[in-house]
Amino acid sequence: MHVTHLSLADFRSYARVEVPLDPGVTAFVGANGQGKTNLVEAVGYLATLGSHRVASDAPLVRMGAERAVIRAAVTQGERQQLVELELNPGRANRARINRSSQVKPRDVLGIVRTVLFAPEDLALVKGDPGERRRFLDELITARSPRMAGVRSDYERVLKQRNTLLKSAAMARRHGGRSMDLSTLDVWDQHLGQVGAELLAQRLDLIATLQPMADKAYEQVAPGGGPVGLEYRSSLGEGVVAGQSREELYEQVLAALVGARKQEIERGVTLVGPHRDDLVLKLGQLPAKGYASHGESWSIALALRLASYDLLRAEGNEPVLVLDDVFAELDVRRRERLAELVAPGEQVLVTAAVDDDVPGVLAGKRYVVSGGEVAPA
Repeated sequence: MHVTHLSLADFRSYARVEVPLDPGVTAFVGANGQGKTNLVEAVGYLATLGSHRVASDAPLVRMGAERAVIRAAVTQGERQQLVELELNPGRANRARINRSSQVKPRDVLGIVRTVLFAPEDLALVKGDPGERRRFLDELITARSPRMAGVRSDYERVLKQRNTLLKSAAMARRHGGRSMDLSTLDVWDQHLGQVGAELLAQRLDLIATLQPMADKAYEQVAPGGGPVGLEYRSSLGEGVVAGQSREELYEQVLAALVGARKQEIERGVTLVGPHRDDLVLKLGQLPAKGYASHGESWSIALALRLASYDLLRAEGNEPVLVLDDVFAELDVRRRERLAELVAPGEQVLVTAAVDDDVPGVLAGKRYVVSGGEVAPA
């Protein structure tokens, strides 16, 4: 799969830009702040319905504009599709596939798949658990786009349940009458159903990804492994790969019952997939706090390479995006990464200067400057 044309309107710094793309390597070269990352960010948005740089859509719309449009022509084998997203901050986004407006934004998931390497990846190792949960959930959705609906349902149920708990906590603190919490049982069941599905998908992903991540780490940093992936659930140590949805559902319900008193006191849901973590290990030690800067980079790169290998093995090779990542790496890791990604069907690279792009990634070059994108 590869993108053959990218069109942006009022996206980030671009009032309008048209960029033809070919299979193989394409590098966007330009000084910082000229808009090269904006181009690959747009491709990534089509794949995930989110940005790797910001949490909301508002910064993606050019200052003074009401909306932004991302449009891409995509080729997979003999099939060609035109996918378009209209970003409307504060209102519902809109989507079109092959110019049909009878689709939801979620329906575009799976048409474009990407694996992104970026400086922000270091947060996968050194950052908060939310970074690692997002990594898992985006990869789950790339494998199975229907999981976007499960994730959305989980967030909706969690929000409703937290609202009820918060109201109960406020009433208790102010000496009011006890609230009727019978509806909490209903929300527990809903949370258990979607939470069990999300847990099952995460556990299956980690089991599948583990040998690929270990292999990728050996490729990036020979002799430095092994790297380990361990799922740490807020439900306790009984959550393991291979359990049925029914078993996981019962575990979620039991954990919610056990935590209910504390949850009512604090006004928030304390157990569930939203409180879990992916513990990354180097040897027997947790990478966070023990791995060096170089080792942390190698683990992050290994996770991305493993993601690429997984998606490719499942039949839909993703677009590889390397956003200013080479400037962050030492020479050895830079060359190793370049060699590993060079055979990809489509590789999009951004760099401040030509010298940051390894020679093995020879291909098409664009110069990005002052909001203009021109062939080198």
